[in-house]
Amino acid sequence: MKKLILVSNDDGIHSEGIKALARALRRVGEVYVVAPDRERSAASHSLTLHRPLRVEQHGSNAYAVDGTPTDCINIAVNGILKKKPDLVVSGINKGGNLGDDVTYSGTVSAAMEGTLLGIPSVAMSLVSRDNFDFKMAARFAARLTRFILKKGLPKDTLLNVNVPAGDVKGYRITKQGKRFYGDSVVEKIDPRGKKYYWIGGDILRWEGGKGTDFEAVANKFISITPVHLDMTNYASFKELHNWKI
Repeated sequence: MKKLILVSNDDGIHSEGIKALARALRRVGEVYVVAPDRERSAASHSLTLHRPLRVEQHGSNAYAVDGTPTDCINIAVNGILKKKPDLVVSGINKGGNLGDDVTYSGTVSAAMEGTLLGIPSVAMSLVSRDNFDFKMAARFAARLTRFILKKGLPKDTLLNVNVPAGDVKGYRITKQGKRFYGDSVVEKIDPRGKKYYWIGGDILRWEGGKGTDFEAVANKFISITPVHLDMTNYASFKELHNWKI
Protein backbone atom coordinates (compact mmCIF):
# COMPACT_ATOMS: atom_id res chain seq x y z
CA MET A 1 0.00 0.00 0.00
CA LYS A 2 1.33 3.44 -0.96
CA LYS A 3 2.50 5.73 1.81
CA LEU A 4 0.58 9.01 2.17
CA ILE A 5 2.75 12.14 2.11
CA LEU A 6 1.39 15.60 2.97
CA VAL A 7 3.27 18.49 1.34
CA SER A 8 2.98 22.14 2.39
CA ASN A 9 5.07 25.34 2.51
CA ASP A 10 5.01 29.04 3.33
CA ASP A 11 5.78 30.39 -0.17
CA GLY A 12 2.29 29.52 -1.41
CA ILE A 13 0.76 26.81 -3.57
CA HIS A 14 2.05 28.39 -6.80
CA SER A 15 5.72 28.33 -5.73
CA GLU A 16 8.10 26.42 -7.98
CA GLY A 17 9.66 24.92 -4.84
CA ILE A 18 6.52 23.10 -3.75
CA LYS A 19 5.86 21.93 -7.32
CA ALA A 20 9.37 20.44 -7.58
CA LEU A 21 8.98 18.79 -4.17
CA ALA A 22 5.60 17.26 -4.99
CA ARG A 23 6.89 15.90 -8.32
CA ALA A 24 9.85 14.23 -6.63
CA LEU A 25 7.80 12.75 -3.79
CA ARG A 26 5.21 11.24 -6.13
CA ARG A 27 7.90 8.66 -6.92
CA VAL A 28 7.88 7.72 -3.22
CA GLY A 29 4.19 7.68 -2.30
CA GLU A 30 0.77 9.26 -2.74
CA VAL A 31 1.15 13.03 -2.39
CA TYR A 32 -1.41 15.57 -1.23
CA VAL A 33 -0.50 19.26 -1.42
CA VAL A 34 -2.22 21.56 1.07
CA ALA A 35 -0.56 24.98 1.09
CA PRO A 36 -1.33 28.68 1.62
CA ASP A 37 -3.04 30.44 -1.28
CA ARG A 38 -0.33 33.14 -1.20
CA GLU A 39 3.09 33.74 0.31
CA ARG A 40 3.11 33.45 4.11
CA SER A 41 6.83 33.69 4.78
CA ALA A 42 7.82 34.36 8.41
CA ALA A 43 4.32 33.41 9.56
CA SER A 44 5.96 31.35 12.31
CA HIS A 45 3.65 28.94 14.16
CA SER A 46 0.59 31.16 13.95
CA LEU A 47 -2.88 29.61 13.89
CA THR A 48 -5.95 31.44 12.55
CA LEU A 49 -8.67 31.53 15.22
CA HIS A 50 -10.51 34.81 14.57
CA ARG A 51 -12.12 34.00 11.19
CA PRO A 52 -13.24 31.02 9.09
CA LEU A 53 -10.77 29.55 6.59
CA ARG A 54 -11.55 28.91 2.93
CA VAL A 55 -10.19 25.96 0.96
CA GLU A 56 -10.02 25.86 -2.85
CA GLN A 57 -9.08 22.76 -4.84
CA HIS A 58 -6.28 23.17 -7.39
CA GLY A 59 -6.38 20.07 -9.57
CA SER A 60 -5.94 16.53 -8.31
CA ASN A 61 -4.88 16.16 -4.65
CA ALA A 62 -3.97 19.86 -4.28
CA TYR A 63 -5.69 22.45 -2.09
CA ALA A 64 -5.07 26.13 -1.34
CA VAL A 65 -5.97 27.53 2.09
CA ASP A 66 -6.35 31.24 2.84
CA GLY A 67 -4.39 30.84 6.06
CA THR A 68 -0.99 30.07 7.52
CA PRO A 69 1.20 26.99 7.04
CA THR A 70 0.10 25.77 10.47
CA ASP A 71 -3.54 26.14 9.40
CA CYS A 72 -2.80 24.08 6.29
CA ILE A 73 -1.43 21.12 8.24
CA ASN A 74 -4.35 21.22 10.68
CA ILE A 75 -6.99 21.41 7.97
CA ALA A 76 -5.31 18.71 5.90
CA VAL A 77 -4.98 16.22 8.77
CA ASN A 78 -8.29 16.93 10.46
CA GLY A 79 -10.45 17.85 7.48
CA ILE A 80 -9.24 17.07 3.96
CA LEU A 81 -7.40 13.77 4.22
CA LYS A 82 -9.32 10.56 4.86
CA LYS A 83 -6.48 9.13 6.95
CA LYS A 84 -3.50 10.42 8.87
CA PRO A 85 -0.48 10.97 6.59
CA ASP A 86 2.65 8.88 7.07
CA LEU A 87 4.89 11.92 6.60
CA VAL A 88 4.74 15.73 6.35
CA VAL A 89 7.29 17.48 4.12
CA SER A 90 7.31 21.28 4.04
CA GLY A 91 9.08 23.29 1.31
CA ILE A 92 11.10 23.60 -0.74
CA ASN A 93 11.57 27.07 0.70
CA LYS A 94 13.05 29.84 -1.46
CA GLY A 95 15.92 30.74 0.85
CA GLY A 96 17.58 29.16 3.86
CA ASN A 97 16.10 28.54 7.28
CA LEU A 98 19.28 28.48 9.34
CA GLY A 99 19.96 29.16 13.01
CA ASP A 100 17.37 31.37 14.68
CA ASP A 101 15.28 31.42 11.50
CA VAL A 102 13.48 28.32 12.76
CA THR A 103 11.56 30.51 15.25
CA TYR A 104 10.13 32.69 12.45
CA SER A 105 9.87 30.28 9.54
CA GLY A 106 6.46 29.19 8.28
CA THR A 107 8.20 26.34 6.46
CA VAL A 108 9.63 24.96 9.70
CA SER A 109 6.38 25.64 11.56
CA ALA A 110 4.41 23.47 9.14
CA ALA A 111 6.79 20.62 9.99
CA MET A 112 6.47 21.51 13.66
CA GLU A 113 2.69 21.24 13.48
CA GLY A 114 3.02 17.85 11.82
CA THR A 115 5.30 16.72 14.64
CA LEU A 116 2.82 17.98 17.26
CA LEU A 117 0.16 15.87 15.54
CA GLY A 118 2.38 12.79 15.86
CA ILE A 119 3.50 12.67 12.21
CA PRO A 120 7.20 12.41 11.19
CA SER A 121 7.96 15.76 9.57
CA VAL A 122 10.68 17.48 7.55
CA ALA A 123 11.29 21.10 6.53
CA MET A 124 13.24 21.57 3.28
CA SER A 125 14.93 24.84 2.23
CA LEU A 126 17.20 25.89 -0.63
CA VAL A 127 19.87 28.34 0.54
CA SER A 128 19.91 30.85 -2.31
CA ARG A 129 18.77 34.41 -3.00
CA ASP A 130 18.10 34.12 -6.72
CA ASN A 131 18.26 31.71 -9.67
CA PHE A 132 16.49 29.01 -7.68
CA ASP A 133 17.19 25.53 -9.02
CA PHE A 134 15.26 23.06 -6.90
CA LYS A 135 16.35 19.84 -8.63
CA MET A 136 19.07 18.82 -6.15
CA ALA A 137 16.94 19.69 -3.12
CA ALA A 138 13.97 17.75 -4.55
CA ARG A 139 16.12 14.67 -5.26
CA PHE A 140 17.52 14.73 -1.74
CA ALA A 141 14.01 15.19 -0.30
CA ALA A 142 12.90 12.00 -2.08
CA ARG A 143 15.96 10.12 -0.85
CA LEU A 144 15.47 11.32 2.74
CA THR A 145 11.74 10.63 2.62
CA ARG A 146 12.28 7.00 1.61
CA PHE A 147 14.64 6.54 4.54
CA ILE A 148 12.30 8.16 7.09
CA LEU A 149 9.32 6.13 5.91
CA LYS A 150 11.35 2.99 6.68
CA LYS A 151 13.13 4.08 9.86
CA GLY A 152 10.93 6.80 11.39
CA LEU A 153 12.19 9.76 13.43
CA PRO A 154 13.00 10.24 17.14
CA LYS A 155 10.00 11.22 19.27
CA ASP A 156 8.95 14.89 19.12
CA THR A 157 11.73 15.65 16.63
CA LEU A 158 11.51 17.18 13.16
CA LEU A 159 14.33 17.55 10.64
CA ASN A 160 15.25 21.03 9.38
CA VAL A 161 17.10 20.49 6.10
CA ASN A 162 19.01 23.24 4.28
CA VAL A 163 20.45 22.53 0.83
CA PRO A 164 23.20 24.80 -0.53
CA ALA A 165 22.85 26.13 -4.06
CA GLY A 166 25.09 24.64 -6.75
CA ASP A 167 27.30 21.57 -6.32
CA VAL A 168 26.84 19.60 -3.10
CA LYS A 169 29.53 17.48 -1.41
CA GLY A 170 27.23 15.42 0.78
CA TYR A 171 25.29 15.97 4.00
CA ARG A 172 26.05 16.61 7.67
CA ILE A 173 24.01 16.25 10.85
CA THR A 174 24.24 19.70 12.42
CA LYS A 175 23.27 21.90 15.34
CA GLN A 176 21.65 25.32 15.06
CA GLY A 177 23.99 28.25 14.66
CA LYS A 178 23.14 31.83 15.57
CA ARG A 179 22.98 34.67 13.10
CA PHE A 180 23.26 38.40 13.68
CA TYR A 181 21.60 40.99 11.45
CA GLY A 182 22.49 44.63 10.84
CA ASP A 183 19.92 47.43 10.48
CA SER A 184 17.10 45.03 11.25
CA VAL A 185 14.52 47.88 11.34
CA VAL A 186 14.67 50.57 8.65
CA GLU A 187 12.68 53.77 9.16
CA LYS A 188 11.38 55.68 6.11
CA ILE A 189 9.04 58.60 5.35
CA ASP A 190 6.11 58.17 2.95
CA PRO A 191 4.99 60.89 0.44
CA ARG A 192 2.54 62.24 3.04
CA GLY A 193 5.30 62.75 5.57
CA LYS A 194 4.37 59.80 7.81
CA LYS A 195 6.86 57.28 9.12
CA TYR A 196 6.82 53.63 8.10
CA TYR A 197 9.16 50.74 8.84
CA TRP A 198 10.68 47.77 7.01
CA ILE A 199 11.78 44.84 9.15
CA GLY A 200 14.79 43.03 7.73
CA GLY A 201 18.51 43.42 7.24
CA ASP A 202 21.70 41.88 5.94
CA ILE A 203 23.54 39.22 7.90
CA LEU A 204 26.52 40.63 9.78
CA ARG A 205 27.90 37.32 11.00
CA TRP A 206 26.98 33.91 12.30
CA GLU A 207 28.24 32.07 15.35
CA GLY A 208 28.23 28.57 16.77
CA GLY A 209 31.44 27.20 15.33
CA LYS A 210 32.10 23.76 14.00
CA GLY A 211 29.15 21.48 13.45
CA THR A 212 26.56 24.21 12.83
CA ASP A 213 24.08 24.43 9.99
CA PHE A 214 25.82 27.62 8.76
CA GLU A 215 29.21 25.95 8.59
CA ALA A 216 27.85 22.93 6.71
CA VAL A 217 26.08 25.02 4.07
CA ALA A 218 29.05 27.39 3.69
CA ASN A 219 31.18 24.33 2.89
CA LYS A 220 28.64 23.01 0.36
CA PHE A 221 27.16 20.28 2.56
CA ILE A 222 23.43 19.71 3.07
CA SER A 223 22.61 20.53 6.68
CA ILE A 224 20.22 18.23 8.58
CA THR A 225 19.36 19.66 11.99
CA PRO A 226 17.16 17.64 14.37
CA VAL A 227 14.81 20.09 16.11
CA HIS A 228 13.16 18.95 19.34
CA LEU A 229 9.81 20.32 20.45
CA ASP A 230 10.70 20.31 24.15
CA MET A 231 12.42 23.69 24.50
CA THR A 232 13.12 23.31 28.24
CA ASN A 233 16.69 24.33 29.11
CA TYR A 234 17.52 21.43 31.41
CA ALA A 235 21.10 22.66 31.90
CA SER A 236 19.75 25.75 33.70
CA PHE A 237 17.89 23.80 36.40
CA LYS A 238 20.77 23.79 38.89
CA GLU A 239 21.29 27.54 38.65
CA LEU A 240 17.58 28.37 38.84
CA HIS A 241 17.02 26.09 41.85
CA ASN A 242 19.60 28.21 43.70
CA TRP A 243 17.52 31.36 43.20
CA LYS A 244 15.86 32.82 46.32
CA ILE A 245 12.84 34.61 44.86
